[in-house]
Amino acid sequence: MAVRIRLTRIGATKRPAYRVIAIDKRRSRDGRALEILGFYDPLTEPATVNLETERIQAWIGNGAQPSETVVKLMRQAEKAAQQAAEPEKPKRTTRAARPKAGTAKAQPKAGPAAGDEAGVGAATSGAAAPETAEG
Repeated sequence: MAVRIRLTRIGATKRPAYRVIAIDKRRSRDGRALEILGFYDPLTEPATVNLETERIQAWIGNGAQPSETVVKLMRQAEKAAQQAAEPEKPKRTTRAARPKAGTAKAQPKAGPAAGDEAGVGAATSGAAAPETAEG
C-alpha cells in the first residue's frame, strides 16, 4: 500500500482548516485516514501549525511520502520550536526609534486650563491675593 502524508480539509465554507493525515495514495482528498498526525489553521495570525513530528517521522521511516505542503509545514514547525527554545534577545533600538531631544516642541505646551481663571489673573496682575485661613 502506497501511503502519503498530506492535508485533508476540514472547517466551514470560506473558513478552511486542515488536518495532516497518513492516507492511502489512491483515496480521495477527504477519504478515510489511517492516522491523524496534526492540524494546520491558515486563518490565524500567525498560522497555527501543530504536528506530531515523532509519528510523522515513524511513517516516513516506514515508507510514507510527505506532500510538498507537509514538508513546508514541518520546516515551519521546526523553526517555531527552535525560536521557542532560544531565549529572546532584546532588540536594539534604531536611531529612528529613539526619542529626539527636539521632540518637546512637537508636544502641546502645558498652559493654564480654560477653567483656571485664577491662575491667569494672578500671573498677569503681578500681585497675588492673600489667602485667609478659616478656622
